[in-house]
Amino acid sequence: MNKMKYSGSMFVVDNRERTIQFYKEILGLRVTVDFGANFTMTGGISFQTKESWIEFINCDSQDIHYRGRDAEIYFETEDLDGFLTLLHSRDDIEYVHPLKTHDWGQRGIRFYDPDYHIIEVSETLTQVCRRFQAQGKSVEEISAITMLSPKVIEKMLK
Repeated sequence: MNKMKYSGSMFVVDNRERTIQFYKEILGLRVTVDFGANFTMTGGISFQTKESWIEFINCDSQDIHYRGRDAEIYFETEDLDGFLTLLHSRDDIEYVHPLKTHDWGQRGIRFYDPDYHIIEVSETLTQVCRRFQAQGKSVEEISAITMLSPKVIEKMLK
C-alpha cells in the first residue's frame, strides 16, 4: 500500500488580496507559494479563491458556506499579551469569544478571518508552565493542572 503524507489544509476565500493582507498584518505570515488563484502562506496553510474552487469541485456559488463552526486554524505565540494588544488595536476583528483560560491553564482567543474561518491564537504550553512557575507552583502542581508529565515540564522550564 502506498504511504500517504499529510500536506496541509486549504481554505476557500472570496478575496485573495484581502486574505493575504489580513494574515500578514494580524499573524505575520507571508506568501511562500503563489499560483494566483491558489497560494500558500508561511506554515503551509493554503488558500483558494472561491471562483476557482467552484470550478475544481463542479458546484454552484451558493454551495460554498462560510462561518462553519466545525474547524479552526490554530496558532501559538510566546507573547500572547503583545498579540492581544495588536488584535484589540483593530476595529475590523470579529471575535468568537474573548480571551479564555482553559482548564489546563492555557490562555487563548478565537476570532474570524475575513471569510469567517475561525482562528485561534494561544500561548505556548512552555509559556503556561513558565507563568505557573512564576506564580510559585511546583513542577508537580503544574503537572496536575496542565496534564503534562513532570519530565516534559522540567524540559520546558530549562
